[in-house]
Amino acid sequence: MQKYFLIIGACGQIGTELTLALRSKYGNDKVIASDIREGSESLMASGPFEILDATDYDALEEVIAYYEISEVYLMAAMLSATAEKFPMRAWNLNMNSLFNVLNLGKEKKVDKIFWPSSIAVFGPNTPKEDTPQNTIMEPSTVYGISKQSGERWCEYYFNKFNVDVRSIRYPGLISWKTMPGGGTTDYAVEIYHKAISEGEYTCFLKEDTALPMMFMDDAIRATLQIMETAEERIKVRSSYNLSAMSFTPAEMATSIQKELPGFQVSFDPDFRQSIADSWPSSINDTNAQEDWGWKAEFDLAKTTNEMLANLSS
Repeated sequence: MQKYFLIIGACGQIGTELTLALRSKYGNDKVIASDIREGSESLMASGPFEILDATDYDALEEVIAYYEISEVYLMAAMLSATAEKFPMRAWNLNMNSLFNVLNLGKEKKVDKIFWPSSIAVFGPNTPKEDTPQNTIMEPSTVYGISKQSGERWCEYYFNKFNVDVRSIRYPGLISWKTMPGGGTTDYAVEIYHKAISEGEYTCFLKEDTALPMMFMDDAIRATLQIMETAEERIKVRSSYNLSAMSFTPAEMATSIQKELPGFQVSFDPDFRQSIADSWPSSINDTNAQEDWGWKAEFDLAKTTNEMLANLSS
C-alpha cells in the first residue's frame, strides 16, 4: 500500500527542506505541501501544493481524505520572538493546529504524526548544561508554553487513544536554503548572510550566550529517521531531546573570520536576550541515541564551511 504524506507549514524554514527531502525519498506526487501562502519557486515546482489553514479542521480533514494521507508533518507554528509580540495569535495557531491533527489521528484518519517541539520548553530553572531528557520545565515564553503544553497533549493522545505521534525538541537551526522565521536563534543564519553581503554584523544576543544549535541537514535527517523507526522503539512520546553542537555568537564569529578575516561583529542585545537566557546552553540526547540511533554529523566548523560555500556561489 502506497503512503502519502502531508506537510502543514511547508513554506517555513524547516517545512521547505523537509518537503523537498521527502519528495526526493518517496516521490514528488506522494508528498503534498500545504501552507496559508505559496512558497519558494523550487517548492512549488516540485510537487502538489494546497493552500491550507492549519486551524481549520474541516479543510484539513478534506485535504487528508482527498489525497488519502497516511502521515502528517505539522510544521506550522509562530516562533519564539514573534510569539512574544502576538501571544494569543501564537497560542491559537500553535495549539489549535496540533489538536486538529491529533484528533484526526484519534479518528484513525491518519496513521502517523510528526510534531516538532523545541528547546523553548525549558526555562530559567532548568539545568543549563547537558540538560537531561526529563527535568524541570518552566518555560517563560509564549512559544515555550505552547510547546510544553503540546508535548503533554501528544503523550496523552498516545496513551489514551494510541495515536502514533512522534516529536523532537529542535535546537536552533541553521540553513542556507531558507531564511528563519522569527526565532531567538535567527542570528546564526543572519550572520552568514551579512558576512558575505556587508562584511559586518550586529548581533542581537550577547557575545557569550551559548545555545544548542544544529545544521538543517541534521535536523531533516533526524526527522526522517524518527518517523521511519519501528513504533515499539519510540519510548518517549512527549518529545525527544536532540543535540548537535553548542556555541556562542563570539565563537561563531571566530569560525567565520577564519574564512573571511575582515569580517567584523558587534553586539547589541535586544528583547531576545532574555528569551535566550531562559534556555539551556547544551542538551543531553542520550535517549534519542539509544532508542533510534541518532548521531549528528555537523559541527560548527563544518556548518560554517557549508554556509559560506553555498551563500557565496
